[in-house]
Amino acid sequence: MRVYADNAATTYMSEAAKAKFIECLDNYNGNPNSLHSDGQRTQEVLDEARQTVADCIGAARANEIYFTSGGSEADNQALISAARGLAPNGKKHLITTNIEHHAILHTMRKLEGEGFEVTYLAPQANGIVDIKDVEDAIREDTALVSIMFANNEMGAVQPIAEIGALCKSKGVLFHTDAVQAVAHLPIDVQAMNIDMLSMSAHKIHGPKGIGALYARNGVRLLNVIEGGAQERGKRAGTINVPAIASMAVALKEGCDHMEENMAYVRKLRDRLIEGLKDIPYSQLNGDPVKRLPGNVNYSFEGVEGESLLLHLDMYGIECSSGSACTSESLDPSHVLTGMGVPVEAAHGSLRFSLDIDNTEEQIDYIIEKVHSVVERYRGMSPYWEDLETGKREHCIPE
Repeated sequence: MRVYADNAATTYMSEAAKAKFIECLDNYNGNPNSLHSDGQRTQEVLDEARQTVADCIGAARANEIYFTSGGSEADNQALISAARGLAPNGKKHLITTNIEHHAILHTMRKLEGEGFEVTYLAPQANGIVDIKDVEDAIREDTALVSIMFANNEMGAVQPIAEIGALCKSKGVLFHTDAVQAVAHLPIDVQAMNIDMLSMSAHKIHGPKGIGALYARNGVRLLNVIEGGAQERGKRAGTINVPAIASMAVALKEGCDHMEENMAYVRKLRDRLIEGLKDIPYSQLNGDPVKRLPGNVNYSFEGVEGESLLLHLDMYGIECSSGSACTSESLDPSHVLTGMGVPVEAAHGSLRFSLDIDNTEEQIDYIIEKVHSVVERYRGMSPYWEDLETGKREHCIPE
């Protein structure tokens, strides 16, 4: 049996998204910036896609959507625009968390090198940021708060509406990386007081290499790519209309069926959590309730996540030992250690990210194989022997 359980890394394109992509390749090849008929027909497709994306996240106007190459570029543009744009006003303080995607963390480090001060908030043990910590961190010179909507590794969903309301009351810009949340959780950028939001198509059954940045009208964006007047002068480069149109179809498809999809995937998630919890010295990472519908992140003490990952792959089970963007690193997950998970437990973590294509039969198969693989590796591990004989202390309760 083959089980794909790594949808947080990337999803397969939906049939509707693929059909739209091919339709555009065949019928809308013109450059939308061209004035001839072919270009203007393509412009109509682009306008329709932009409106669809805006509608799906509750944006007031279609012109608040800027298409990018993906979530990472959108994150970079949001942070750089807020920081450099408000620096002349004496606003050189930024706030984020220590469990963000590296597109945020690396950009913050870059801005620190330019003289900005960054406060990195640590979440609570369940992976959720305390709103009081956000409030206490905001200062007179704070330009931006950037906190992800839902974590890509352990799935915790942050109190975005509360943070948005707080930032609005303090006159501080609020950005959220919603790459993992869009089309999986209800989002209304106006009701949630979100000033900027990042998304990526390949997480929602759209194509790779395309994403979008929502920026509320009045938020001044700075270019991170120069060379042309595309995207109202804020993102140079010939517009990838087939990918954009395909992304819009995938997003609308996900949003139209969100309620039923969430209920189905949540049921699979809870079945998997229930089936793994009787493995001794293991733990679920992240809040058990306020988490993404399809996310299951488990730590198994005494084994290496990479070993489990490779052995499960031999059984046809494809999952992850952390973020796909850092999976080649041997360091423990910065997300897990950032929320207080011991290093030994973080090293033995697996992430299963489920979607509507998964079945109960597949979940039961995962449960069976994880039990056997964990037992097998613990039986060969000198470290586990030390734990069992009392030479070392367990870091996860039995």
